[in-house]
Amino acid sequence: MPRAALAVLAAAGWLLASPVSARGPDSLADLAAQVTPAVVNISASTTAESRSPSSSPRTAPQPGQPLDDLFEEFFRRRGQGPNREEAPRPRRGNSLGSGFVIDASGIVVTNAHVIGDANDIQVIFSDGTRLKAEIVGKDSKIDLAVLRVKSDKPLPAVPFGDSEAMRPGDWVMAIGNPFGLGGSVSAGIVSARGRNIESGPYDNYIQTDAAINKGNSGGPLFNMKGEVIGINTAILSPTGGSVGIGFAVPAANAVPVIDQLREFGETRRGWLGVRIQSVDDATAEALGLGALRGALIAGIDEKGPAKPAGLEVGDVIVRFDGREVKESRDLPRIVASTPVGKSVEVGIVRKSQPLTKQVTLGRLEDGEKGQQASNQPAAEPPSAMRRALGLELSGVSEDLRKRYGIKDSVKGVVVTRVDPNSSAADKRIQPGEVIVEVGQEGVATPADVTRRVETLKKEGRKSALLLVANAQGEVRFVAVSIE
Repeated sequence: MPRAALAVLAAAGWLLASPVSARGPDSLADLAAQVTPAVVNISASTTAESRSPSSSPRTAPQPGQPLDDLFEEFFRRRGQGPNREEAPRPRRGNSLGSGFVIDASGIVVTNAHVIGDANDIQVIFSDGTRLKAEIVGKDSKIDLAVLRVKSDKPLPAVPFGDSEAMRPGDWVMAIGNPFGLGGSVSAGIVSARGRNIESGPYDNYIQTDAAINKGNSGGPLFNMKGEVIGINTAILSPTGGSVGIGFAVPAANAVPVIDQLREFGETRRGWLGVRIQSVDDATAEALGLGALRGALIAGIDEKGPAKPAGLEVGDVIVRFDGREVKESRDLPRIVASTPVGKSVEVGIVRKSQPLTKQVTLGRLEDGEKGQQASNQPAAEPPSAMRRALGLELSGVSEDLRKRYGIKDSVKGVVVTRVDPNSSAADKRIQPGEVIVEVGQEGVATPADVTRRVETLKKEGRKSALLLVANAQGEVRFVAVSIE
């Protein structure tokens, strides 16, 4: 037979064989049997005073919501008849969820929203054993809770695995308590990684198509070695049921928090003391970054670690403690996972120049107790009016402060009108907002704005980076095209 024909047959044979190589495991029964004893049902009850049982109707998922608050189901007892006397009496709410044992001594992990403010938590094992649990600690930011139960014998436990090694297409298995049906096994694949569903500051979810429903919350997502690589936490659903899009907190994010809760009963996250925003194409060009990257500092906490370290509003953080900051949402996760008190190198770009600063991190929980202050430049200007960048601008006057409710601490140039066809309108700059900086230089009068814009034009810039404050003094960066 000619070699060409053999080549064609070989290619055809490869094409026929390739779907077989993509098949999943023949059975997950052995794996499920191995890990199921360590997976538990969580029953959390709360007793509270209520004027009437019917005054708080049963909470149900609302169709059409992009994210249902997964798996959380509270059942309330109802009075018998509409004429029942409305007297204060205890009301008991129950939440059903999932969890898993990570230490044979009795350490159990679940979601914080599963237990809520419960004052009676029962952990139910697959053999029917029920143990009363106490809360070791919980963290609402990534929705985790650590419980402790006491047992006369060592409990079955499961280890954590390397969630960073998981790839889209890898097989996973979920076990939990959907709708109170404990010990339910479902399987699927990792659909995506690094998902941001805007549920908190550290979103970095594993997405899976393994079926998870109400009651699975807090349960484990296993790899094929029987290791926990995620904690099932949320679903995307228009109906409240599984549509094949579920989200799990990666083990890499969960383990440091669990360790802190076990050791301290609370979290101890690193704190930099900056407020950041994303960098878009226009902002990257205006800052001379050369590429879309980093986290733009839009505010500095006066009492935070960043200020004495020399970080400034307008700096773009591109590296932190040796790790690249590809986009703004990377930075909070990296900082939070860095030990409190550690001295780290922070790579920044300031006015197109790379710099390195040394920062000793504080503790986020301490910083949250203080108030963040805006970084505003100086003196109050006269009120001459000018036009620039599709904006009508005026100096700050008492009349304008009263008209727009601008705080006395806010300094700069007031926007009194926005051309609806301008780039500024596209970027949602509003009358009553105050321009604090243009091209990373403070402005005090409308003339300062026009002079700075002309300078940027001569430098060949296509856009001007504005630092804009609202009436309360909260600032953001906006890149506006220079027309």
